[in-house]
Amino acid sequence: MTIPFWCLFAAVVIPYLLSFAGAAFRNRELGRVDNRNPRQQVQQLTGAGARCYAAQQNAWEALAVFTAAVTVAHLAGAAPGRSAAAALVFIVARVLHAVFYLADQDKLRSLVWIVGFGSCIWLFVLAAGAP
Repeated sequence: MTIPFWCLFAAVVIPYLLSFAGAAFRNRELGRVDNRNPRQQVQQLTGAGARCYAAQQNAWEALAVFTAAVTVAHLAGAAPGRSAAAALVFIVARVLHAVFYLADQDKLRSLVWIVGFGSCIWLFVLAAGAP
């Protein structure tokens, strides 16, 4: 499996890890995890718990773009080393995005979001320039 594909796997795992963290926030803040109505319960969260849920939702949204970018770059035969670099940048940016979201660092969070999105654009550009 290629590095971009491993990065895609990592990108799939990130929202699930945030989901587990979110359950811990729900348990701590609300006293329990309501598995029957988790989406309704999440709406009651405040502070870091609410930001954790928002980070999870953003991770799902970013996954769709990254999946398309990795797939297009692979199918187009983009340069493997450059594709790997772009994919690794995306993963680092997404991990930092979650960390900054939880830490309530909005400017840093937005900056790494731009870096992550830019790495997806980079993958598309690499695909466009592939032989």
